[in-house]
Amino acid sequence: MLKGLYGVTDSQLLPDDRILLEAVEQALMGGMKVLQYRDKSLDHEKRFRQASTLRVLCHTYGALLIINDDIELAVESEADGVHLGQQDESIKSARKRLGEYAIIGISCEGSLDLAHKAVEEGADYIAFGRFFPSHTKPDAKPAEPSLLPSARETFEVPVVAIGGITVDNAPQLIEVGADMVAVVHNLFASTDIQSRARSFTELF
Repeated sequence: MLKGLYGVTDSQLLPDDRILLEAVEQALMGGMKVLQYRDKSLDHEKRFRQASTLRVLCHTYGALLIINDDIELAVESEADGVHLGQQDESIKSARKRLGEYAIIGISCEGSLDLAHKAVEEGADYIAFGRFFPSHTKPDAKPAEPSLLPSARETFEVPVVAIGGITVDNAPQLIEVGADMVAVVHNLFASTDIQSRARSFTELF
C-alpha cells in the first residue's frame, strides 16, 4: 500500500475547508495513495473537523490518512497513522496510543543512523529529505539522493523522499529507491491537481 504519491497538505495553499477538500479529492482522483494532514495552527476544532472529514474522503478512494506530528489528533480523528519528526514524541508512545495497526512514519532527515534507530523502534516507513530546495521548509537540512539506494538495501520498510519534489525531478529519486514521493507545493499549488497527481502516479 505504501507506494506512489504521498500528498502533504499546506494550510497556506489550502486555507479553508472547501478549498482543502476539493484539492484533496482532485489528488485522490489522480491516484494519490497517502495524504498527510499538516496544519500547525492551534485551532483544535478546525483541525479535528478537517482531519475527520479527510479520513472519510481518503477511505472513499482507498487511500490512507496520516496526521503530521499530533498523536492525539490521529486518535481522535481515527486516522490511519501519524508522521513524526525528530523533535516530536517517540515511536513507542505513538504506538501505545494508536495501537499495533497504525502506520507510524518518521523523518530521518539525511541520516541512515536515524533511520536505523527508527526501524528498531518499530517505524512503518522512513522519510528522508529535503532533496531539493523546498517552498514549504526552506531551512530543512539537505539530503543526498545516494542515501536512497543504501536505505533500500538496508531496511525492509518503505522509503519516502520529501523536499522540493516535482514531476521533473521525482524520477531520479524513484529510480534509486524511493517507494513514495511526498509532495506539497508541486501538487497542491498546481492549476490542475488531478492531472498533476496522475503524472506523479504514472512515474511508479
